[in-house]
Amino acid sequence: MARDGAVYACQSCGTVHSKWAGQCTGCNAWNTLVEEVQSRAPGSLSASKPSKARGLAFEGLESDTPAPPRFFTGVEEFDRVLGGGVVPGSAILVGGDPGVGKSTLLLQAAAGAAARGSKVAYISGEEAVEQIRSRAARMGLAQAPVKLAAETSLREILDGLKRDAFDLVIIDSIQTMWSDAHEAGPGSVTQVRACAQELVRLAKKKTIAVILVGHVTKDGQIAGPRVVEHLVDAVLSFEGERGYPFRILRGAKNRFGATDEIGVFEMGDAGLREVRNPSTLFLGEGGARAAGSVVFAGIEGSRPVLVEFQALVAPSAYGTPRRAVVGWDSGRLAMVLAVLESRCGLGLGNRDVYLNVAGGLRITEPAADLAAAAALASSALDEALPQDCVVFGEISLSGEVRPVSRAESRLKEAAKLGFTKALAPTGVGEAAGVKIAGAGRLADAVRRISEQSWT
Repeated sequence: MARDGAVYACQSCGTVHSKWAGQCTGCNAWNTLVEEVQSRAPGSLSASKPSKARGLAFEGLESDTPAPPRFFTGVEEFDRVLGGGVVPGSAILVGGDPGVGKSTLLLQAAAGAAARGSKVAYISGEEAVEQIRSRAARMGLAQAPVKLAAETSLREILDGLKRDAFDLVIIDSIQTMWSDAHEAGPGSVTQVRACAQELVRLAKKKTIAVILVGHVTKDGQIAGPRVVEHLVDAVLSFEGERGYPFRILRGAKNRFGATDEIGVFEMGDAGLREVRNPSTLFLGEGGARAAGSVVFAGIEGSRPVLVEFQALVAPSAYGTPRRAVVGWDSGRLAMVLAVLESRCGLGLGNRDVYLNVAGGLRITEPAADLAAAAALASSALDEALPQDCVVFGEISLSGEVRPVSRAESRLKEAAKLGFTKALAPTGVGEAAGVKIAGAGRLADAVRRISEQSWT
């Protein structure tokens, strides 16, 4: 194979450079550029042979092609995030922190799919076959008809998959795969990209559903070049905070379903248990609600979820007040504090502020603004909200409380768990018997908390 030249790829972000440099211009990391030899295939476009291409054949948007068929793994939360099951011929990338339970989840999915008649192969580059069997026995899956293999050579894997017909193949993990067509070591940008391309090509050609397990970097991003995320049909992130038993499978990309869908699991001694009603997992026990505690009615993917916001406003012991937040965006916390001080007259500039989303769940939707503000105001005023009250709404910089989507779904979920009141934007109608305490501006919400006016 002729050497036509070389480029330099960053092993951190995958940015390609024409010459070596000490620092990558893409991610600013130092000493991460590694040489990649480029070769030109005999039939490449740059060859002098005349082209035999016939040109593109264009088609319209209308089609009678039915929706792609799916098969189920039996892990309902996993199937839900994928959009209703696994599509044959699709490529799925699953990422997560070390020890969060990626292999456990996929082994359960493999066993469930095999029990339903699908032919499943589980290929591990990190564990021996006996280790996988031991884990399966601990989870009660020892009798599942799953084919196991421990291999890192891409050539051996491709040859084995071409000999046998499989419906689902799980590769754990893509960072351990190695192709002898490239000189770089396993886990490098070159190897990850090349192995992912070959496996995705096999998935499309043989109509095999391929699930790739990916490692993550220290900031939570899937390691390797971003081109891998573009190659696959779905990108799933498996998340979990240390010290909490629950795990969340979140869809970041899905060509066959909705994005931002979540599946909730609870880790136990025998593997992962599906959580049908996540709201009960994230809410505390019953009893009188303390000042600074607010229940937020949120939406995660297609399902409503109730979660508790906890705030503490305390005198500052130092010259510079401290701001600490867990489970919510620190930038939005700063905005809410500014609106509370300038529009509502709450003096929080010289006080320490702590905000926590109970249970370790991370909330990203703007509808949580009012819940966070209500928790802060409740703690600052030392006035607790009613035990049966939920809160949701978006706050603008002018202090206006803006309406949010799917208010009725939020209220119905609250009613299922016994909530009868809601602090919400003005204009939200009563649903499922939940009475609305409307607030057109944030100052109205603060007044309701201070005066305990909920009618």
